[in-house]
Amino acid sequence: MTVRRVVPNVRSEAAQESREFYGLLGFEEVMNHGWIMTLASPSSPAAQVSFMASDKTAPVTPDMSVEVDDVDAAYAVMRESGAEIVHPLQDEEWGVRRFFVRDPNGRVVNVLGHR
Repeated sequence: MTVRRVVPNVRSEAAQESREFYGLLGFEEVMNHGWIMTLASPSSPAAQVSFMASDKTAPVTPDMSVEVDDVDAAYAVMRESGAEIVHPLQDEEWGVRRFFVRDPNGRVVNVLGHR
């Protein structure tokens, strides 16, 4: 299993203000579904930060997202380890397959892969 990127998820009701503020640092909007917006650096596209009011299909807002090359393998590893699965593995309408797991610090991690 390979990690492709790690993105902090900031719970926010100020998407427009965040876009403007982080734009001053060179970030540009690369995705906006209304409930989640992701900004990235044009010169280093894997450098990203997301802002969301709340998650559209999950019971909690994750603290970070980790994109992997094999989300099914990641899910199996986490289940076998006894980690707390906060949101089950599922396909989402916006083209990702994902699950949420709680880390030892109590943070919720959205583990995903693009379909």
